[in-house]
Amino acid sequence: MQILFYHPDFDSSLWVRSLEQAIPGATVRIWKPGDNATADFALVWHPPREMLAGRDNLKAVIALGAGVDSVLNQLKQDPDFIPAHVPLYRLEDAGMGKQMQEFAVSQVLRWFRRFDDYQDLQREGRWEPLEEYQTSEFTVGILGAGVLSKCVAESLLPWSFPVRTWSRQVKDWPGVHSFAGKASLSDFLSETRVLINLLPHTPQTEGMIDQQLLACLPQGAFLLNLGRGAHVVEDDLLAAMESGQITRATLDVVREEPLPASNPLWRHPHVTITPHIAASTRLEDAVIYLAKLMNALEQGEIPPGQVDKVRGY
Repeated sequence: MQILFYHPDFDSSLWVRSLEQAIPGATVRIWKPGDNATADFALVWHPPREMLAGRDNLKAVIALGAGVDSVLNQLKQDPDFIPAHVPLYRLEDAGMGKQMQEFAVSQVLRWFRRFDDYQDLQREGRWEPLEEYQTSEFTVGILGAGVLSKCVAESLLPWSFPVRTWSRQVKDWPGVHSFAGKASLSDFLSETRVLINLLPHTPQTEGMIDQQLLACLPQGAFLLNLGRGAHVVEDDLLAAMESGQITRATLDVVREEPLPASNPLWRHPHVTITPHIAASTRLEDAVIYLAKLMNALEQGEIPPGQVDKVRGY
């Protein structure tokens, strides 16, 4: 098995050693300009065109993360960026599910127990017990129903929050109320107290969280964006927060990353910004996942995680 590896930020030599240890007989090499030698698989993150174009013998291109935006954006501009018959895969869950669970549960509990409100009172020097929220009225709605969304939903159920999800197709997840299709979106939103976004980034979901969508939530709702920054119309979010329609928002992703210092989101007292760290690609978990994925492809199987290049996920 011949494997090409390219990531502009990772310690590539460490990944090469770990992959070769996990896949006996495999040869892994770091791609460099001019390398046109044969390869079975290409493991990539923001790959240059020269690495992939014309590689008709590849069995798969595998993105080293849950998102494949950079590859799909390049495909839109250049349909030959990846040979049409070569499948594209992503890491569905290489330890990222647990990280998303930690992030989502900690944030929902923070809002539910009103820790941010108490922090505001502390700054004012006020000792003032606040009215408690009730779990039965603290419905958590998840936009998107992929692997990571399912992990997040399952982690919230033990806390007795009502959990619902919205997606293109109905899901049969125990304890989770599933909504599907555009016609059901307003019903999904109408009782969602905490909205968690885990949608894929597609032309259909671009700017989806706008003034109209936010207005469908109950007054004083909360927003947690773990999907993509492009999903949120930031001016609409700020306006909804000024009106009290949205009480607080936590954004792990924003439209422009890094977020410019001039962006008013930095200075809003009820917005929390984290630098796209909700779930990172971790070496040990990713290598196990990649080994299993490539071995399955070698056996002629079609494992989960294949990306529909037209739909975008």
